[in-house]
Amino acid sequence: MSDDDDFMQDSGDEDYDFEYEDDDDEQEGDIGIENKYYNAKQMKVDNPEEAVDEFLGVPALEQDKSDWGFKGLKQAIKLEFKLGRYGDAVEHYRELLTYVKSAVTRNYSEKSINNMLDYIEKGSDDAQAYHCMEQFYSLTLDSFQNTNNERLWLKTNIKLARLWLERKEFSQLSKKVRELHRACQREDGSDDSSKGTYLLELFALEIQMYAEMKNNKRLKVLYQRALRVRSAVPHPKIMGIIRECGGKMHMSEENWKEAQSDFFESFRNYDEAGSMQRIQVLKYLVLTTMLMKSDINPFDSQETKPYKSDPRISAMTDLVDAYQRDDIHAYEAVLSQNPDVLADPFIAENIDEVSRNMRTKAVLKLIAPYHRFSLQFISKHIKIPVPEVVEILSFLILDKKLDAHIDQNMQTVVIARANDSERLRAVREWNNMLQTLWKTTRNGEGLRPDDGTHGGGPGTMFQGFGDESYSALHRRTRGTGDRKQIPSRFAV
Repeated sequence: MSDDDDFMQDSGDEDYDFEYEDDDDEQEGDIGIENKYYNAKQMKVDNPEEAVDEFLGVPALEQDKSDWGFKGLKQAIKLEFKLGRYGDAVEHYRELLTYVKSAVTRNYSEKSINNMLDYIEKGSDDAQAYHCMEQFYSLTLDSFQNTNNERLWLKTNIKLARLWLERKEFSQLSKKVRELHRACQREDGSDDSSKGTYLLELFALEIQMYAEMKNNKRLKVLYQRALRVRSAVPHPKIMGIIRECGGKMHMSEENWKEAQSDFFESFRNYDEAGSMQRIQVLKYLVLTTMLMKSDINPFDSQETKPYKSDPRISAMTDLVDAYQRDDIHAYEAVLSQNPDVLADPFIAENIDEVSRNMRTKAVLKLIAPYHRFSLQFISKHIKIPVPEVVEILSFLILDKKLDAHIDQNMQTVVIARANDSERLRAVREWNNMLQTLWKTTRNGEGLRPDDGTHGGGPGTMFQGFGDESYSALHRRTRGTGDRKQIPSRFAV
């Protein structure tokens, strides 16, 4: 080996040794910081106050900001918030945000801040905690705005708006949504197509707000605008929300067909997103099927079939089965045995219409053989109170589906025999036609009278039709036709 080679080898060794010693010092420093961090974590449960001091000691050991200091501050802030030290938590959160610019990766910092805000939201039950949460949001938004990170600024604002929606603080939500809409517009006031995803999230928030406020007029406008957005590939959960609110809007207008379509699309999107809301929306879909008076089973489609035997949906499955079989007793049994079905306010509000349809059909089916019956008779067989029986019968009479008279004093109902009258009218017309036919035949080339050999006189074949009284025909034809031949009696 030449001298030059020896020199280069020696130089290489010296350089290597020098770098190794530097790494060793840095590693020892990192080990000290790491040990302090994990020591603090062990103290969290038994000595939270001491743990806070230990966590805050981690950043102090750093020569430059690193992820260990970021982690230490995160743990300290959570403990301070839990202990009610809100002022300290806010100050240390302000310090934490300085790490976002350079000390930690973008993805890690975004995830950490999002988790931090979630943690603070869950614990902000009293006024002080809520004020602390508002300060956290304000500091976060200022930080993202100062770093010109518009994407994170929009996402955090939408998160805050979602929180106000959950708390039903509609005044603050309205102001925030207007601010965000301006941020998603071009200078000429038109929607910025590059921010279509954020626009859809805003529409979803507004639609939910107006659904809560029962403002269907404004809801419909926003719903239609949301469906016209084509420049975004939204998260399926957002479309699930929009379609669900659209379905509820159509339900309030008794537009069952459009409601069914929206609930199906909502279910499909929630299912794709893996959201548990799909179960609730599937219940709405079943409810709409019954309101449509459809014979199509909502679980026949490829998307819904896997949920047919799901125990969370079994009550609604049994309900639609009883409805389509017109089994009022099975239907009422499902409702009484599954009170959780009515726990959802939307289902409770709309199931009355389904129950009324079921009871109306049951009443018509029960009274079909009779032309007189008591109100108690229906109440006993269908198991509904007498006032509801009167309400159903009144509806049928007003809707001209039943020609009857309710005697409130006697608590009875008498049905007019309209069908018998129609049959008698038809018989009289038939008799007149036969008389005409006889006269035509008598005066033509056909049958001739044979001088009274067979009892004589015109019309012998049909003698008596013209002279028979209406009441006699009524007695003769009674019980014929569509109505069963059941003696006229009082149903009790």
